[in-house]
Amino acid sequence: MSRSAKIIFWYNKTVKKRGPKLKLTKRLRIPKDNHEVNLKEQGFNFICGLDEVGRGAWAGPLVAAAVILDRRYYKLRDSKLLTSKDREKLSRKIKKTCFWGIGEVSVEEIDELKLTKATQLAFRRAVENLKVKPDFVLSDGFKFDSPLPCLHLIKGDMNCVSIAAASIIAKVYRDKLMLQLDEKIEGYSFGLHKGYGTKLHQKRLEKLGPSVHHRRCCKPIGRLTNRDYMV
Repeated sequence: MSRSAKIIFWYNKTVKKRGPKLKLTKRLRIPKDNHEVNLKEQGFNFICGLDEVGRGAWAGPLVAAAVILDRRYYKLRDSKLLTSKDREKLSRKIKKTCFWGIGEVSVEEIDELKLTKATQLAFRRAVENLKVKPDFVLSDGFKFDSPLPCLHLIKGDMNCVSIAAASIIAKVYRDKLMLQLDEKIEGYSFGLHKGYGTKLHQKRLEKLGPSVHHRRCCKPIGRLTNRDYMV
């Protein structure tokens, strides 16, 4: 058994079982650093949190962020539980004090690779764009296919500080891209729904048809691809 496999086996037997199970409410959704602390006790120094945003969207790129966190931050939460103002503020603080990297996968690449491979590509690019090579990766939900030791955590963005930080960096970055896209192409309201399949987005698609920034691999978009694209 490799060293990383032994670490993961030990982790599953000990760290995950510590403490009573609590009902998950917004009040309790404060990510902890026990994952990072226990891994550092095992000799890992650069522990990277990894998360993606935009996987379920109908339009726009898929973005992943990798963060090597060196401290705790006030109000650090899963990005979905924060206001845009708090996300922006935390994103600036994290970028100033931590190592971070962004991995972006275009609509064309998503259509070619499909979501599973596109997600792995975004993860890989984010880790490669770190200024320091991590020696352990904590990923949210999806296993990171990498030679690096990696542990994927269910609801990691709510439970792990490094992953929560990565979720904020990725969310702020992608939201800005979608706001820029909204200014470039009128009518779709990308700045409001960020490319996700909301009722507003559906109404815009019924009126205008899909644009070149919509993912043809998504079933709702695939049904509309016989209509002309906007430039």
